[in-house]
Amino acid sequence: MSATARKTAPLPDDIRAMKGGTPIVSLTAYTTPMAQMMDAHCDFVLVGDSVGMVLHGLPSTLGVTMEMMVMHGQAVARGLSAAMMVIDMPFGSYEESPAQAFRNAARLMRETGAGAVKLEGGVAMAETIAFLVARGIPVMAHVGLTPQSVNTLGGYTVQGRGAAGAALLADAQTVAEAGAFAVVLEKVPQGLGDEITQAVPIPTIGIGASPGCDGQILVVDDMLGLFTAFKAKFVKRYAELGLTGEAAIAAYAADVRARRFPGPEHVFADQAP
Repeated sequence: MSATARKTAPLPDDIRAMKGGTPIVSLTAYTTPMAQMMDAHCDFVLVGDSVGMVLHGLPSTLGVTMEMMVMHGQAVARGLSAAMMVIDMPFGSYEESPAQAFRNAARLMRETGAGAVKLEGGVAMAETIAFLVARGIPVMAHVGLTPQSVNTLGGYTVQGRGAAGAALLADAQTVAEAGAFAVVLEKVPQGLGDEITQAVPIPTIGIGASPGCDGQILVVDDMLGLFTAFKAKFVKRYAELGLTGEAAIAAYAADVRARRFPGPEHVFADQAP
């Protein structure tokens, strides 16, 4: 499937069918302009709960609300036509029960137009995934480092090393069996990422996993150098827009203070020409 040749956004089944083929391309987006920039280049765009840290200055994703996800989902949807939109279910919106998950997933899809939801968790979330899929809500799963569980995982550490790899493999296999159409693998050893990719019948989307995954995703503000509080090892910076933007703001401030801006070309004459 070619993003440049595509006329309509793919469906979850189209993403599932990309297993083992041309790598799937994805980025996060939270605003209309950013979505517009990536629309022609991504197979799917994720409205991630990382928005809490990237745009709202929160210390983790745990403070993100349904209202925030709806607002940013609506903004991203306005900028997409060729890429499918997937939206994160925020912490506390799905863990209590499958029924709670359905209510909130249905709201997210209804109010944003998302093509699927993403939720974190493996074996523990299998019943919920199956419940949602049976009721018409496509689910992308997320295993490995699950940021919403950072307090129980002991921080943002690599998951699945050594004997823990078997449990993580079981997580990925179980979410696939439950009906997820793809699974994100975050911050796992490369060998385990490759093993899971070979073992499950659905696409694996790596973020700090392996180049052998069926696709890759990054937080767009990380790869563009806009978010600079920290840089994870798995992030490749394709630009340094944060530094460029700060330099531009400094130049603007200097021009204003020196009365170089606004110049004659930026103001209006007393009489119309």
